[in-house]
Amino acid sequence: MALVTGGNGGIGRGIGLGLAGAGARIVIAARDAAKTERVIAEIKELGGSAVGVACDVMRRSDLELAVQTARETFGGLHILVNNAGIVGGGPPAEIAEEIWDRVVDTNLKASFQCAQVAFPLLRESGGKVINVASEYALFGSERVLPYSASKGGVLQLTKSLAIAWARERIQVNAIIPGWIRTAMTAPLDHYPPMRDLILQRTPAGRFGEPEELAGAAVFLASRASDFVTGIALPVDGGYAIS
Repeated sequence: MALVTGGNGGIGRGIGLGLAGAGARIVIAARDAAKTERVIAEIKELGGSAVGVACDVMRRSDLELAVQTARETFGGLHILVNNAGIVGGGPPAEIAEEIWDRVVDTNLKASFQCAQVAFPLLRESGGKVINVASEYALFGSERVLPYSASKGGVLQLTKSLAIAWARERIQVNAIIPGWIRTAMTAPLDHYPPMRDLILQRTPAGRFGEPEELAGAAVFLASRASDFVTGIALPVDGGYAIS
């Protein structure tokens, strides 16, 4: 049983489909009901099982409902994927407090709160937490400072929870997606200089597809990773090493 926040699009969808293909039953926690229903249909076409729950990760009550849905529908929770995230920024001296708070609360605080809410069920199952970080967590960015800072925090959250929960048989790891074709990166198609710079730096010479996150997620969600905790696994076509 897996709960994927923001699982109705982009990287979350790719991970959800991958986990479903490996046999997991999926709870998709996201805001857009129509998008959620489309992904549920895709999972069912794979022969899998999935339900959706309306969820704004900035509301703890919504996170509690998502975890409750996993318990009531599938009998528990084995895998938590903290994927929901937003981007925001601007010149650092001009970033409004509202933007900072919204980005950091969505990307970092909500990941912690969701893990906290899910902890009792994860402890019962000896479960897995997978946090979705970003290359910006490694390199920083003058353009999207709140996003970069929040994703850096996600890496430290991952390490800290891994230490705290290891004796509870819970493994906590992170995936660092590279430049993946999603709605968040789509605007780069209108900025060829930056797009071309990214492609030049990426040894694979291309953007990744959301489905290409599935292999890493399935590994980190499986018993094969029972002695793996606190790591941040790049899935980036080599961007981080170039």
